[in-house]
Amino acid sequence: MLITKLFGRQILDSRGLPTVECILELSDNTVISASVPSGASVGKHEACELRDCDMAHFQGRGVLQVVANLESRIAPILIGKSPDVLSMDRAMLELDSTEQKTVLGANAMLAASLAVTRAQAHVQEVQLFQLIQELSATSRVALPQCMFNVINGGMHADSGLSFQEFMIVPKRGSVCDALETAEQIYYSIRQSLQQHHASTAVGDEGGFAPQFGGDGLQGEYQALMFLAMALKDEACIALDVAASALYDTQKNVYRLHGVTMTSDELVLLYERLLAQFPIISIEDGLDQDDWKGWKELTGRLGKRVQIVGDDLFTTNVKRIQMGIDEQVANAVLIKPNQIGTVTETIQAINLCKKSGYRVIISHRSGETNDTFIADLAVGVAADAIKAGAPVRGERVAKYNRLMEIEDLL
Repeated sequence: MLITKLFGRQILDSRGLPTVECILELSDNTVISASVPSGASVGKHEACELRDCDMAHFQGRGVLQVVANLESRIAPILIGKSPDVLSMDRAMLELDSTEQKTVLGANAMLAASLAVTRAQAHVQEVQLFQLIQELSATSRVALPQCMFNVINGGMHADSGLSFQEFMIVPKRGSVCDALETAEQIYYSIRQSLQQHHASTAVGDEGGFAPQFGGDGLQGEYQALMFLAMALKDEACIALDVAASALYDTQKNVYRLHGVTMTSDELVLLYERLLAQFPIISIEDGLDQDDWKGWKELTGRLGKRVQIVGDDLFTTNVKRIQMGIDEQVANAVLIKPNQIGTVTETIQAINLCKKSGYRVIISHRSGETNDTFIADLAVGVAADAIKAGAPVRGERVAKYNRLMEIEDLL
């Protein structure tokens, strides 16, 4: 079965900003599509997300050039061939030939890579997660633990909170049970916020975005208190600090609500929070280039909690290997659009597993209804998945797919 047509479309993500969709047709008349998310909090080491920069359209964030690259440069090397993601990713990488994918754009390449992977699963008559298991040489598939973002801050909301994500991690086993727990906690938090006359408006990822008052880090403490009150011993807390957004590169300090902190002082803050709240995971606790600070953070807290690198690693095997060599972090956040192809994503995951690092598959703040990451998480037997709050269609789509896979298994 051959690819007979491949083209792109400019669509809108969950924030109403442009992103790209790839549509692929096979010789049996099957039509397959895939769409690419976009992040608000973007690490500077991520592969290039190409944009038009035409301020007359979508504030310069259009992706018509990405669509053009899909149709005029990528399609000719794929059409007429049987879908094979390994060889086709390799062909795209050779065509672009830049480390950051600045020629074709990582968003163009990933759109095609996702579509080809889906097409290959169709041709082989297997579920997408089963093909991913085969591609990654994973011994057996497994459902991931779910991490739900229930209070949004940082660049994901106008809440005034410095920390970007306050997540809950249900203790219950199955995906269905975890979702039920998350839903109960989510609406318990909503009720508590209403009782305290705080806003229940939501941020980019569906978590609440209340504007807490007080000086210094009062807002962060209040957010954690609301979470702790709602947990009822049924879940733990995970944080995504997104500290790169708080880092003053000129003075090498972190600024949180006017409070200036060194790396050591920020690590001390985390230690105090661990003593007060049931926190099991801290993501991007320090800046993406603060390697010395990360080593200190990992050394002091790495045996107690999950220390997750996102902006630090950007799903890049070279940076992950640096972390392994420096004994930095103990878990890696995996986002396919940070690197640009399914093949490279799987390579990053396999390196993590080989080195004993936990693997967390993640969505982006600007999402689509594409559910690829749910199959990815199951196919590589990832430890966990982040897909946002248990609300909003683009988030729930991933959780619904996980429940569907759970039924299939």
